[in-house]
Formats: sequence, C-alpha cells, structure tokens
Amino acid sequence: MDEVEQQLSKQQIEEFREAFSLFDKDGDGTITSKELGTVMRSLGQSPSEEELQEMVKEVDADGSGAIDFQEFLTLLARQMREANGADEEELREAFRVFDQDQNGFISRDELRHVLQNLGERLSDDELAEMLREADVDGDGQINYTEFAKVMLA
Repeated sequence: MDEVEQQLSKQQIEEFREAFSLFDKDGDGTITSKELGTVMRSLGQSPSEEELQEMVKEVDADGSGAIDFQEFLTLLARQMREANGADEEELREAFRVFDQDQNGFISRDELRHVLQNLGERLSDDELAEMLREADVDGDGQINYTEFAKVMLA
C-alpha cells in the first residue's frame, strides 16, 4: 500500500474504485481527462475544464494523457486535503470569534458573550453544562482542540 492509500479509508478506496470502474469504458485500467470530469462530478466535486486539464497534468506520471487508478487516488487524496484545509481555516476563524482576548482559550464569559450576541439566552446551568462537555482537560476553558472536537462532532 502506498502513501496515498494510507491516507484514505478502505471504504473511500472502494468507493473511488467503483467510480473509476464506471468510467473506464473499455476496461483498460485508465480514464481520459473528459471522463475524469464525469467521475469528479459523481463524487460531489465540480471542477472546471481548465481545472480538469491541470489535474490530469499534475498526476499523469507516465504522460499518457489518461489516468490510471493509482494516479486517480493521488488526485482525489490531494483534492480532499485541499478541501480539509479550507474547513480548518473556517474553524480557526470561528474559534477566533469566540476567543475575544486572543489568548488561545475560550472562557466561560467569552462563551456567554458570543452566544448572547447570537441571540442565545442560556442559564448559568446550561452554560456550565456546555463548558463541561467541551472542556476535556477540565481546566475551565476551551482550547482550540476541544473546540474543534465539539464543532466536528
């Protein structure tokens, strides 16, 4: 198993193999750049023609103009990493909104303030419960890792 396959779950690889097989019309183990667009759209991506051509160039290691399954996995793993990077930045931005004094932690007062600004009126007990659920290390405040865990759950 190569590095790309180690980054993907068995289920993801199987789904990608099924999608790849659907568009490998002649069964030769490769798909053309045109077919790649159809595959990507079937997996929820929406690349432009220009992006498709660039993707093929980036992963077409043998220069055949077509993509074999290993090249296809490399491409999809790269796409997923880029998408996750965007999600990570959005999460960090959300954390910064809550962390008003920018000390790297969300305090009980910061949590209350932001939630009130969002129109949420919580009792002290509700606020304490929220903090307790998120505060894994029990230090009375929420760090970024704890925040991310709650937001991604």
